[in-house]
Amino acid sequence: MNYNQKNLFVKVLFMVTIVVITINCASKKSNITPISKTPAVQVVKKKEIIGDDHEIVEEVQEVTIPKYTKDSTDYFSDSSLEIQWSDSIYNTLSLDEKISQLMMVGAYPNKDEVHYTAVDSLITKYKIGGLIFFQGGPVKQAKLNNRFQSKSKIPMLIGIDAEWGLSMRVDSTYKFPFNMTLGAVKDLNLIQAVGKKMGAEAKRMGIHYTFSPVVDINTNPSNPIIGVRSFGEDKEDVTNKAIALMKGINSQGVFATAKHFPGHGDTSTDSHHTLPVINFTKLRLDEVELYPYKKMFAEGLQSVMVAHLNVPVLEPNPATPSSLSKNIVTDLLKKELGFKGMIITDALNMKGASNAFKPGDIELAAFLAGNDILLIPENVPVAIETIKKAYNDTLFSEERLAESVKKILRHKYKVGLKNYKPIVIDNLYNDINPVLNDSLQYEIYQNAITVLKNDSKIIPIKDLSKKIAYVKVGKDFNSDFVETLKKYTSVTEVTGENSTELNEKLKDFDIVIVGYHPSDKAWRNTNLTDAEVALINDLAANNKVIVDLFAKPYTLLPFTNFDAFEGLIISYQNNPIAQIVSSEIIFGAAQAKGKLPVSINNFFKINDGITTQNLYRLGFSSPEFVGINSEKLKEIENFTTKAISRKMAPGMQILVARKGKVFYQKSFGYHTYNQITKVQNSDIYDVASITKMVATLPNIMQHFDRKKLTLSTTLGEMLPVFRDTDKQDINLLDVLSHYGRLQAWKPFYKETLDSLQCPLDKYYSKTYSSKFSRKVVDSLYFRTDYHDSIMKYIANSKLAETKTYKYSDFAFMILAEYLKKSTGKTIDKLAYDNFYKSMGMNYTLYNPLQKFDKSVIPPSEDDDYFRHTIVQGYVHDMAAALEGGVAGHAGIFSNSMDIAKMMQMYLQKGRYGTKRYFSEDTFDMFNNCYYCDLGNRRGLGFDKPQSDKKDATCDCVSMLSFGHTGFTGTIAWADPETEIIYVFLSNRTFPNSTYNTLSKENIREDIQKIIQEAIIK
Repeated sequence: MNYNQKNLFVKVLFMVTIVVITINCASKKSNITPISKTPAVQVVKKKEIIGDDHEIVEEVQEVTIPKYTKDSTDYFSDSSLEIQWSDSIYNTLSLDEKISQLMMVGAYPNKDEVHYTAVDSLITKYKIGGLIFFQGGPVKQAKLNNRFQSKSKIPMLIGIDAEWGLSMRVDSTYKFPFNMTLGAVKDLNLIQAVGKKMGAEAKRMGIHYTFSPVVDINTNPSNPIIGVRSFGEDKEDVTNKAIALMKGINSQGVFATAKHFPGHGDTSTDSHHTLPVINFTKLRLDEVELYPYKKMFAEGLQSVMVAHLNVPVLEPNPATPSSLSKNIVTDLLKKELGFKGMIITDALNMKGASNAFKPGDIELAAFLAGNDILLIPENVPVAIETIKKAYNDTLFSEERLAESVKKILRHKYKVGLKNYKPIVIDNLYNDINPVLNDSLQYEIYQNAITVLKNDSKIIPIKDLSKKIAYVKVGKDFNSDFVETLKKYTSVTEVTGENSTELNEKLKDFDIVIVGYHPSDKAWRNTNLTDAEVALINDLAANNKVIVDLFAKPYTLLPFTNFDAFEGLIISYQNNPIAQIVSSEIIFGAAQAKGKLPVSINNFFKINDGITTQNLYRLGFSSPEFVGINSEKLKEIENFTTKAISRKMAPGMQILVARKGKVFYQKSFGYHTYNQITKVQNSDIYDVASITKMVATLPNIMQHFDRKKLTLSTTLGEMLPVFRDTDKQDINLLDVLSHYGRLQAWKPFYKETLDSLQCPLDKYYSKTYSSKFSRKVVDSLYFRTDYHDSIMKYIANSKLAETKTYKYSDFAFMILAEYLKKSTGKTIDKLAYDNFYKSMGMNYTLYNPLQKFDKSVIPPSEDDDYFRHTIVQGYVHDMAAALEGGVAGHAGIFSNSMDIAKMMQMYLQKGRYGTKRYFSEDTFDMFNNCYYCDLGNRRGLGFDKPQSDKKDATCDCVSMLSFGHTGFTGTIAWADPETEIIYVFLSNRTFPNSTYNTLSKENIREDIQKIIQEAIIK
């Protein structure tokens, strides 16, 4: 009778039991039980104080307390069917096959067919019990797993070292944070969530043991092999984190394994190469190293990996490593501590164990010590023969053999190998790299990154007008850090051959951010060199510095003094998300919450960490982090491709944010259809009428908030030019609502050209002078005094006969003139001084060629009717051009990130960064539609959606939403209901502005609809 036939009789009983277990498990409720005695809560008290200068001072008091969700389900509870199945299988096995079940052999997907065939032979000829996979790709490993399992009489247990996820051994898979990074996180629910992700991805790969978590308490900073693999040096904190991670892994039906028993944290040598000595008393071991194990046993730990260590107090023979010691494995682990789960040796080919033993002897010694699974035996046939001979020589009993083999078989039953199914290869890569991983990673780093010094509360940087430099130390990448820093304000990268040269270049900067960027690989030396330590010290001594180390906390050990450091941040790892989140903390888009998991000499102790202020600036995240389906967002590219291929616009920028986090920022296409210059996120576009909303309107709102205006203030009261005209009684409410009977616009430029549409000398000059000071394009200047003619024309223009909605550029030309007369500043100066400077909108300005090169400004039109040249870096709007590029209705150039900052300020009802620009009441008043019932979709300066049709927006945004569109092919929209900001910038007017196919095809609106549909309900 073969294996399948022999077990047919239990199948029906098994299925019934599974149904019963499922019902019982579903009926059990989860509860929250903290491991520590501290209640699992977080308390934040905030108080906002607004001074005369509208600066916000926020008092924050935060108490962060560990917690984790303790699931009451026993994931691997024993059952009678499990015992029955394992007993029945055991009884069919020969002695050789029983011994073979103990063997877990190494398999390497990155090797060749010779290796694969050798593994095949071990499976078919010797019937080994398990495999541990090492380097290779996920699909190759899955196919090999299927191949190897198909050759096995009894499905094998599969293990892998996955301490930070599959990526520890498998390429093209997700890398979760190292344990030491998790050690800085106080919310244990996040640690458990990481465990769930690890477990789910391992299960999808057909893996049953992740050989994690490491529970070594790293009390030795010089430990060469544990280090970042440890949660830290505090036994309770390590235990809390280990249990949380274990719970997460177990919840997916995968075995978590605590290692390295009895404790590898206080060693100064690497057991891969030699035998480390743990020279402590039994009391010390019991109170420290063994502490996590005892707590984890009570919480349902299923397996333990025993290390190769020399522990004299437990094993008197110095030649016997802990993994081969009966005193340690049987007497201590099994008897004294009462552990009944799976016991696995660390790899038997490691020099810490194999140096003193030859193949066969080492496996026998490990088994006699009390281990169940013999990990990576060097010679399986010899090991089997040696153990078999020992059995025949009665060195151990049948009962002892049955204990381990039946335990292995029961564990196979627990993970479902009774009904083994091959790994499904289809969609494997996507399944083990789910988009939700990034969301969790952002949350981990927002809770892990630790601020250790914050003199004068330099973090977050509040004043964005300060000159800020960045200096890189280390040889690995820093691009995400630098790019994100530059999204907040102007940051200059400074390089130099030595500290003398650097200090000379840095002397004019107010703040210097020093970033240390080493390799993020666990086995690499990430310590600072002596020269790097000296460089950082010298920079700190001569500048006001924020030092940000994207490395383990132990990187600080060489420093002998931190007095010169204004700010000090530990970001733990040098990866993109850590770099982005660290930038957010530096500029106040996120709070630092992490607590140090280890001590640093006498300078910093465990749980040190300063909570920094949240300034409510825009931050960054993955879509899922803010409840957006990233898969749905991919449909945006269908419309960008359509727009570009059908020449609706040569290129575009699209940004989407939600809940204060930018989760989508991409650029498409080129500056022109010749496809030479690709659009970059930092490029600046002529945003046309969005100027009204980002330049003129916020200044009007600020004047209103300061009671310099009311909605009933009339044009006659605002400007003398309107007194004694038919417009003198038009009030601000009607002007902003485009309900004041004003004309839409006038092509003023036409009367300045001759019959051939060439500039008249009366109005233009090829050179600058006080009379001709308004530059409209290269080598062409317009009359300075014509501005007065424009205002007089508007004052004397004919009003519409009936009071009805009519969109008018005149309205905002009037408002810009009022602001100039009332403040003495032109609108470009006002917008910069009052908003852009303090908001970090360094890419937003009039006349961008004063600051930027043409190469970063997509052209707006190949003008053949007015300026007779390609208009690039000069305002497209003709009336604004006659004003020298500075007008209330047009003229602003910007990029999607800067426009999003202004929209976020509006969403936050007048607050951004350290300032409140106007009150919430003012915003609410201006975001109201006063004439909607009369067919007017305008608020006060804002465009509003119409409930009965698609117009400026899709028909899917709330009536609370607001924004503006621009003639050059732009839109900026925000919805308080969903907290979404959407910015679309393009130069659809190039090369010709006549045909607005982008608008007719509803490209902007259809993209907005995709965004709305991507919201996860």
